[in-house]
Amino acid sequence: DSGVTDLGKTSVALEAMQACGIPLLVHGEVTDPDVDIFDREAVFIDRHLIPLIKDFPDLNIVFEHLTTVDGVQFVESAGHSIAATITAHHLLYNRNALLAGGIKPHYYCLPILKRESHQAALITAATSGNPKFFLGTDSAPHAVNAKESSCGCAGIYTAHAAIEFYAQAFEAANSLEKLEAFASHFGSDFYGLPRNSGHITLSKEKWTIPDDYPLAGSTLVPLSAGQALDWRLAL
Repeated sequence: DSGVTDLGKTSVALEAMQACGIPLLVHGEVTDPDVDIFDREAVFIDRHLIPLIKDFPDLNIVFEHLTTVDGVQFVESAGHSIAATITAHHLLYNRNALLAGGIKPHYYCLPILKRESHQAALITAATSGNPKFFLGTDSAPHAVNAKESSCGCAGIYTAHAAIEFYAQAFEAANSLEKLEAFASHFGSDFYGLPRNSGHITLSKEKWTIPDDYPLAGSTLVPLSAGQALDWRLAL
């Protein structure tokens, strides 16, 4: 089975999900070869998400790994049943990191990094205190030979410092006080789950991310390899 090619064929399942309160988590992009890769999210909203919400108004939907102004505006204007996650790498980087001065395969991910104006919209949304937006890392480890190839894999490894990356982004936006709710409260609230009673501690401590990590007989290059971070998870 190659997967779902027509959302209309899922209507029975979506009706059951709506009735049972099961959320739909959707990676909101079309994959048609005739759609520009930088427009995939906006086209998905117009072509699929708007009709989906019209047909299933009470279905809770999480728009995973939001990347555009279009997505932010849609989630903000949609009803209470629509929320979205935002990754750390889309807050910290835009497509210049991938393309300027030569192709950097370790910054290649899907959804692809967008232009700076989209990055700015994501930062504003994430740090706004709007409970519709919350953390979603989308960490994807690929061996170096799978990234540095003629057809490199899409995916960025962020799990080595995920919360530290978010702290870096929120501090740069002068909104560090908004991080806890974004990371720990809004997601569980949307899912109707109790908030975690445990805590972690982040220390203001500069450290350097390793150039690589071992991975199943090979290595992988993490996000921001060899660069300094100002925050560290206290163990």
